Amino acid sequence: MAASGRVVVFGSLNVDSTSYVEAFPAPGETILSHGFRVALGGKGSNQAVAAHAVGASVDLVARIGTDAAGDFALSTLERFGLPTGAVGRERDAPTGVAQITVADSGENTIIVTGGANLTVTPAVVDAERPRIAAAGLVLTQGELPVPTIERVAELAADAGVRFVLNLAPPAAVRAATVSSADPLVVNEHEARAVGIGTDAAGASLDAWRELAASAVGHVARSVVVTLGAAGAVAASADGSWIAEAPRVEAVDTTGAGDGFTGALAAFLAEGRPLDEALRFAVAAGGLAVQARGTVDSYAPRAAVLRAAGLDGASTSA
Repeated sequence: MAASGRVVVFGSLNVDSTSYVEAFPAPGETILSHGFRVALGGKGSNQAVAAHAVGASVDLVARIGTDAAGDFALSTLERFGLPTGAVGRERDAPTGVAQITVADSGENTIIVTGGANLTVTPAVVDAERPRIAAAGLVLTQGELPVPTIERVAELAADAGVRFVLNLAPPAAVRAATVSSADPLVVNEHEARAVGIGTDAAGASLDAWRELAASAVGHVARSVVVTLGAAGAVAASADGSWIAEAPRVEAVDTTGAGDGFTGALAAFLAEGRPLDEALRFAVAAGGLAVQARGTVDSYAPRAAVLRAAGLDGASTSA
């Protein structure tokens, strides 16, 4: 069953340059990598590809430069079968880049240079009003300028379209923007930045479930907190839930959170309840960490359904 609700993603589009090392260098230390790759990245494009991989129809609204990196980004999106009509090109700004280091432990460090992503302004959002109105769900992240994030939320509310906010990295958006998110998707560090679990270091999944539930209705309409190898929790007015992550050997955690969020958005857009979408998203994230890279690590729908152990034929209105 393909997703019936279209996902519109407003987000960053970068080209990732990733070096693989035994361990991270100390300050002032020079080390040699044992591998290197260039790939599509940026939270917006990552989540768009992840949503598409599990069956959603996706529009990505983004900006890139007219440079070779932009050519690479477009060709990669086309390889995945994503439409590129809403990806504009800017002559006066380079394509965004991310410099990533992945240690043999699977952990990573990332430095992002926004480039053309910073030209995704509220005016760009206004021009996409018809696309928003036709969407089943609108998704954005913290890598865009704050006024742009806030405008996406406003137009989604005007159109009566579900708004999902992945506040990563944390951005100083208005409380009204966060409160309209359904859900707000954050990891434990980002959760603390918005006042959820400020004293929850080392807390259990069940404790985080209660914290998420306590934030429903005043921090956001619904809340999802990702907790790495432990799994994730979610809460809405209908209840609160835990989804434990599968025990797997992590090869590369880069982009796994985006794989989770893109899958979550896709399953919500097709009418799945939050608890079911949560389990699918955790399965998608667990599959992603078992392969190197970002977008190339996202598993197709059939694999995610099998890993989640849920019936892929049923849906909820």
